[in-house]
Amino acid sequence: MSSLKGMYTRLLKDDFPAGLTLDMGGQKLVYKKRQWTLEDEVKGLRYGENPDQPAALYELVKGGLEFGGVAMRGPDEGIVSAISEAQMLQAGKHPGKTNLTDVDSGVNILQSLTQKPAAAILKHNNPCGAAWSEGGIGEALEKAFWCDRIAAFGGAVVVNTPLDKRAAEIIDSAYFEVVAAPDFEPGVLEVLKKRKNLRIFKLPALGDLSGLARRPFLEIKSLVDGGLIVQQSFMNRIRKVEDFIPASAAASDGSAVTAATPTPRELDDLLFAWAVESGVISNSIIFAKDGATVAIGAGEQDRVGCVELAIFKSCTKHADKLAFKRCGLSLYELRLKAAKDKEAAASLAEVEAATQAAKGGLKESVMVSDGFFPFRDGVDAALCHGIRAIAQPGGSLRDAEVIAAVNEQHAAMVFTGQRAFKH
Repeated sequence: MSSLKGMYTRLLKDDFPAGLTLDMGGQKLVYKKRQWTLEDEVKGLRYGENPDQPAALYELVKGGLEFGGVAMRGPDEGIVSAISEAQMLQAGKHPGKTNLTDVDSGVNILQSLTQKPAAAILKHNNPCGAAWSEGGIGEALEKAFWCDRIAAFGGAVVVNTPLDKRAAEIIDSAYFEVVAAPDFEPGVLEVLKKRKNLRIFKLPALGDLSGLARRPFLEIKSLVDGGLIVQQSFMNRIRKVEDFIPASAAASDGSAVTAATPTPRELDDLLFAWAVESGVISNSIIFAKDGATVAIGAGEQDRVGCVELAIFKSCTKHADKLAFKRCGLSLYELRLKAAKDKEAAASLAEVEAATQAAKGGLKESVMVSDGFFPFRDGVDAALCHGIRAIAQPGGSLRDAEVIAAVNEQHAAMVFTGQRAFKH
């Protein structure tokens, strides 16, 4: 057992070359392998996705690409790939691939959430919770944490404004592996550095991501047979609430069916949730309320199944939050204790009743879907749990039926006019 535990702490040597050049039709991109001098030793990535996979990080240092009149992001725009020793305020167990890709996933989300202080907690390249708030980054991170405190365990915290003491106390109260912020307010690092294995990154570019979001980058997918698929990265067209499209479609008799327009509060939540959606593996559904995710369903094969997964998660996570705040126990610990203890059983009953009354925290929340609804079942499943407004791409053959389902429950819907799949 000791040898199995040890494999997570050792550095796996890689034999990848110091440089890499990509030539696409005469346009060249030149990369250099990133290594850092830490504790008087030159180190690359700890390892790849698993401890027995060698890995290397490459930074784009020269060249550029332009296709169809669209210029891709180029050198001197690196964030995660350009991390230096000076930006590693604490290397902890210096990073492996998953640590950096989680931070990168946070950048992907936060580049569309620049209007307010925003925080995302990432795990396995998906957000566990995300939130934004005019009340500051501490409030945003607190909201993000309570979206799903269980999944946040061992995650990466990424924020777009300097980390304050309130945020630092939240991080110190749980277990995280990475914190990335544009800066840190006085006294914050002293709190964070108590966790010796915590990786702390100061990335100034996180404080100014709006320009980054307006230019795509080249995405490369390696196939099992050694082949490659390249694509232009996803570009979010919903930058303000006015970018949403009224949900309307022609019914079978030729008449127009139109959904009600969401309220300003609902539109703000839909704008927020659609930005988070771009960082979630498809098929995906997000429930959100008051500038924070309520539940995230990711990676399901069918749309209604993803809705049902997100509903289950919202109910479970809401009950866990109540159990932890009231009793200092997880929902599962409270259930075990309730089997033998009358007081715990009474507390569990109160938690379950409160969760049911709040419909798992879904009452008055909104829903976004990264793809259209092929049938109305996914919408029906969400509406019966209190969802009041929906944003989805539109374009289904059954759009009229989906809109009719929304109208029957006196809810609202808008179209995004684009799909947000992430495979």
